[in-house]
Amino acid sequence: MIDLDSARLRPPPHTPSLVSTQLTISVASPNSAPTLVEPILCSVPDWFGIEDSTLAYIAASGQKPTYIASRDGHPVGFVTLTHHNPVAAEIHCMAVHRDHHGTGVGTALLRHVETLLEKGGVRFLQVKTQGPSKPSPEYARTLHFYVSRGFTPLEEVRGLWPGIPCLILVKAITA
Repeated sequence: MIDLDSARLRPPPHTPSLVSTQLTISVASPNSAPTLVEPILCSVPDWFGIEDSTLAYIAASGQKPTYIASRDGHPVGFVTLTHHNPVAAEIHCMAVHRDHHGTGVGTALLRHVETLLEKGGVRFLQVKTQGPSKPSPEYARTLHFYVSRGFTPLEEVRGLWPGIPCLILVKAITA
């Protein structure tokens, strides 16, 4: 059972050092995306510690639409999208550099892609993450992030990822 109340209310335990607030978000070229996302993923091994999966996320960033958040010209986060059909999209992968957790980078990326998707006629956005039946403080933070930004857990499934339960969350992004 997913405890939605605590997922919504629990603040993230990590408090980052003070960083500049100049944040820009831009689409990455297929050639540059893998180079930009790799150091971000490597900074968060508690989330992206399975090498084959991490390499697949890096490769996918060059094949799917990928948006890079940069602070003072340095990449600090990214989101890669999958378009399933004209009205449904998925966050294929999203990560924020460990040094920038809790500074609004993830929220800014999410708002940016939601706006773009909505303008393009997409009505639903989904994301998959590790399910709560395999407790993890890192993935509890991930669940808190998505639920507090309007996503609703739909179901937890097994078999999609070897040995890891997958929680599917959805959000309507149009009024």
